[in-house]
Amino acid sequence: MAWLLRDGDVLASLELPTSAGGRTRGLLGRDQLEGAILLRPALSVHTLGMRFPIDVAYCDRDLVVLETVTMARGRIGRPRLRARAVLEAEAGRFAHWDLRPGQQLEVRGDDEG
Repeated sequence: MAWLLRDGDVLASLELPTSAGGRTRGLLGRDQLEGAILLRPALSVHTLGMRFPIDVAYCDRDLVVLETVTMARGRIGRPRLRARAVLEAEAGRFAHWDLRPGQQLEVRGDDEG
């Protein structure tokens, strides 16, 4: 199990798909997401075929948050050229975590990547 941290505090459990197929599949076909999912490498995402809106954080290679957005179902996000990773969670989670651009995130756990 991996964990998403900020300043040493655990924000959520974290899924880390490692294959291209796992990254492509992402949240498709799911009714909900417990925690978050980190797609790396990635510079854009979409919500086509998704069952719920999501919060999206575009991060650089060091997992510094560059930008956050909430995406409704059925949308295609524009690429962020500086992004190297994308963090996804159910819409509203970032507000609960007070996640904002400029913050440094960290991954810890057995599946660190």
